[in-house]
Amino acid sequence: MPPGPYPPAMAPPPARPAPPQQQPPVDPFQDLPWVSDGTPTAEEFARRRLAKPAEPTATMGARAIVNKTAMGLVKLSPSRREQEYKQDVEMVRRNFGGLRQVTVVNPKGGAGKTVAVLLLAMTFGQKRGGYVLAWDNNETQGTLGMRAQQDFHARTVRDMMRDLHLFRGAHGRVGDLSQYVRAQGEGMFDVLASDESATAGEMLTAGAFAEIREIVSRFYKLIFVDTGNNVRAQNWQAAIDATDQLVITMSARNDSAETAARMLDHLEQSGRQRLVRQAVSVVSMPPTRKDIDLPAIQRHFAARTRAVLMAPYEKLIDSGEPLRYGQLSANTRDAWLKIAAAVAEGL
Repeated sequence: MPPGPYPPAMAPPPARPAPPQQQPPVDPFQDLPWVSDGTPTAEEFARRRLAKPAEPTATMGARAIVNKTAMGLVKLSPSRREQEYKQDVEMVRRNFGGLRQVTVVNPKGGAGKTVAVLLLAMTFGQKRGGYVLAWDNNETQGTLGMRAQQDFHARTVRDMMRDLHLFRGAHGRVGDLSQYVRAQGEGMFDVLASDESATAGEMLTAGAFAEIREIVSRFYKLIFVDTGNNVRAQNWQAAIDATDQLVITMSARNDSAETAARMLDHLEQSGRQRLVRQAVSVVSMPPTRKDIDLPAIQRHFAARTRAVLMAPYEKLIDSGEPLRYGQLSANTRDAWLKIAAAVAEGL
């Protein structure tokens, strides 16, 4: 038969693909430094030790009680709720790589901005251990100082503006700054209050905001900025321009949510689409869900921002009294830890 292609019936079977070769396991320590005679270094010892984390055991709830009463004979792993709690704490505690500013906004009064700033600062302060500032950047009369714990002085940002020359250049130490911020004790953060007088002087300028921010950034790693109701105010715009993470607050009411939505329109139209898309929306719940359209609010802000979270009703918050972390219910503390973790994810 003359040479040529095989007829279909006589075509050789297709070659089987070669089985994948087993790759030898990679030793994660093969590139570590060794001395010439093969003796391991201290670096190798330390990294092997760090590479073997302890088995997680429950430290919360009924599982923790069993572990404690079993005298080491039983070691139950953490529940799903405890695992989520620890993951949220780790997210809040992670290194952000430098100064970060979180700005809380909604032009409507009563939308929960001040409460959000305080509870976020409390949560980060508790879990991170300080270097946290809550700053009331209201263009007129603010309430952050009223809802915070009182300190040995009642100075505000106006006093700091008057004394800015004391901090210019290399001047100014953390002890000097304590004359203008109010320590929050167990909250592990400080408050820079706005002028609490209804007859305050001139409104803050963008330049004043920038100068104050430069000073406080020397002493704090995380700044939470409370804002006023005038989106056209210079200091409001300056705060937005310096924002790393935007937080939009609203009550679970259509008027509060609509005001927030229109503000997002303004931010997007002014070229801040990315800030809006990465924002975290926080909806504060009333004592009853009667006559609220929560699903519509959730759908709208879930389509426009990175996350939408609920803040439960808390009688202490609704009272208008100064807030203490230890007096909050466990439900409220857990909810704001979840919100703080969502904020931290964007930092």
